[in-house]
Amino acid sequence: MAKSPAILKLSNELLREILDHIEADPEKSVSIDRRAYLSVESFRPPSPPVPAQAQDIGHFRLVCRRFAELGIPHQFTRVTVRFSRKDLLRLETIADHAHIAEHVKKFSYMVPCFYVEGRARIRELFRDFQGELGALDAGHFIRKALDQMDIVRSQDDLRALKKAAVAFTSLQHVQILRLQDEADRHLLDFIRDNRDLATQLVDLRWTPACIHGSKTVGEALFEARSPYFQRFSGPQMNPQSVIALKDSPTRIVSSLAARLTCLELHFDEGFELDAKMRELSPLFKTVFSAATAMQAVHVGFPSRFPLGLKLEEIFHGIRWEKLRAFGIQAWRLDAEEIVSLARRHRRTLRGLRLRDILLKEGSMWKDVLGMLREEMELLDWVSLRRIGYSKSFDEQWAGSVEVPEDPPGSDSDDEDEFPHHMATEDDGDYDDDDDDEEFDDTDESIDNDSDQGPEANELALSPDTPSSVPWCNCGQGMYPGSADELGDNGFNVDYLQRKLWEKWVIGRCPEHSSS
Repeated sequence: MAKSPAILKLSNELLREILDHIEADPEKSVSIDRRAYLSVESFRPPSPPVPAQAQDIGHFRLVCRRFAELGIPHQFTRVTVRFSRKDLLRLETIADHAHIAEHVKKFSYMVPCFYVEGRARIRELFRDFQGELGALDAGHFIRKALDQMDIVRSQDDLRALKKAAVAFTSLQHVQILRLQDEADRHLLDFIRDNRDLATQLVDLRWTPACIHGSKTVGEALFEARSPYFQRFSGPQMNPQSVIALKDSPTRIVSSLAARLTCLELHFDEGFELDAKMRELSPLFKTVFSAATAMQAVHVGFPSRFPLGLKLEEIFHGIRWEKLRAFGIQAWRLDAEEIVSLARRHRRTLRGLRLRDILLKEGSMWKDVLGMLREEMELLDWVSLRRIGYSKSFDEQWAGSVEVPEDPPGSDSDDEDEFPHHMATEDDGDYDDDDDDEEFDDTDESIDNDSDQGPEANELALSPDTPSSVPWCNCGQGMYPGSADELGDNGFNVDYLQRKLWEKWVIGRCPEHSSS
């Protein structure tokens, strides 16, 4: 009688250790308190699994039934699905298998730009511009357009999302992302370069896609009432998609908001931004008032179109008792607005991210930084990337159509990312049954466009000097002794200044600090 292979005699604990060496433990995540938290967990797009790792996990699961069960969390803790017939069927297949579905904790929904109704005349476009469209295949776009319109008409996406939301009983984190494959990117570039003529035949837009994706995901989550759902990330949201949600019944909005511990919203369109966000002010009040368990919040806008509304037109003076990380991006504010919001969270806040924040005339950064240093005793990190003054910003870019992601004289750090504060259990960004070709995700990627995409809106930095160091950490007077010595000229902030300011704010020295 043949002897069983020795590996079959190993305990489940040892086998899990082996799996962890192939792919990191899917149950672990970045803590909310750390600077890398919001970008690693929410803003970075799902990455395709390393082929060798995916193949190894797949082969491991094929050994026997026991190995198949042990390998499930490493393939299905994170599920990423595109808006396509093929992927929606795959989603339903996963949902049909309860022993797999129960392990899903993060769901990423990748939605492509939608064809505008009446402007999907792809054959005519390729006929009229055949010489300029290179090797692009008209049939590819025709199939995608028909697939998209059929899914929307039949509501097959809503059915699949509802089924999955019910089946994913451990679901915690939902993420909506914009998707483009290489062919889409080339077509969009061509349409953009030939807008006057091309858009009469074919027009692709993110706004209707974002509206549709947000509404269907929201409806699925509400009906499923998943007991663990607590995080929503929208790093490429369109304001119009949120406006479309404001007519939803208050009970639905409040029910979803009440479950949230983390919300990340970055709006990627600046056209008439102030008017659109002002229209959304009552909805933000409803959401933030209901979200009493909130631990991490980020609301941001494109760097080239800073919002002009007052901070409280969005946050409405709300105080979250458990808030640990707070981030805003691209806003024109008075110093007192920042001070007021920080002060009411001074007993809980450990991380503060103020990216692309421009102070209005009459305000100075030294007043904000002095308050943070003296009063925010729990603050472990602060990110001030590309902060400045509104007047200087307007003078520098007067007559310019677009502000680059990192303007000349500004700063850009690869390390500038948002810290770890809350520990939900997901940590990577991908899953899939990689033995099957229908789970291959190498042919498409997320649109990553200037300061609109996940890369440009990273919310994390490596941790700076913690405030709890029990010995002198100020370099014997190397840092300024007070806010008045920070060198704030009230006009601009350069890279070296803001790096020094970040360290100064949290560098409360037990020996030399007056606080």
